[in-house]
Amino acid sequence: MLSGPTTTIRPCCGSSPGQQTSRPPARREGQGWRARYACLIGNRIRRQFAQWRGSYPSVVIDIYRFYGTICRIMDTTVDKLLELVRTRGLLRPHDLAPLGIPRVALTRAVRRGQLERVGRGLYGLVARPVSAHGTLAEVARRVPKGVVCLLSALRVHDLTTQAPFEVWLAIDNKAAAPKLDYPPLRLVRFSGPALSEGVEEHVVDGVPVHVTSVAKTVADCFKYRNKIGIDVALEALREAWVARRMTSDEIWHYAKIDRVANVMRPYLESLA
Repeated sequence: MLSGPTTTIRPCCGSSPGQQTSRPPARREGQGWRARYACLIGNRIRRQFAQWRGSYPSVVIDIYRFYGTICRIMDTTVDKLLELVRTRGLLRPHDLAPLGIPRVALTRAVRRGQLERVGRGLYGLVARPVSAHGTLAEVARRVPKGVVCLLSALRVHDLTTQAPFEVWLAIDNKAAAPKLDYPPLRLVRFSGPALSEGVEEHVVDGVPVHVTSVAKTVADCFKYRNKIGIDVALEALREAWVARRMTSDEIWHYAKIDRVANVMRPYLESLA
């Protein structure tokens, strides 16, 4: 039987002729230092983790104590804020900075249900008693330099049967018009003594509100008779005079300031 050519395998040094040999894998360049570096980093991480695990209880206690301190400080700040709202009635966020109260205290009180948002940028106590002139308090807090006048002032003094849906507010000629979502405003621009004289301070829901006096309101009604109607001005004059809410000297003084003395003269003479 014929067979093909045979091949003789020459053994390597140190091996027997019938023993099969294997070639060792080639060593990749750089494999050694990478392995040593990974081992070094791994050991360092394990040591740090063991150290952190040993101090874990103390870290948790420190965090808990810090959180408790922050909560106590915040509760004290919220109590101070609530006391301030009880005193002022209504509060604006930018009133807190001069008092050293952070705005986060206001947010915390609202989330707790202790304060409520009355209007844009205005907060008050929840379920607080609101009077019939509560909207005047909101306007006074939002526009502190404004003066309630004309129909709104007549309503405050009970000199009219009308109930205006707008708040009539006097501001300075050069003042910027305030922007309120609610309540709606009817602005009247005064200047000089017409704005500064004859102004009273009424407290509405704990908020000081500037309102024109009875005599000043009557004189203003005659000055703006084309806007509110002459019948309203005459009704206010008659009611204030009959109820003796003003004197002749007072009404003449404010009539001269508003430059309506000649207009009011015949009506005052008819009442005398």
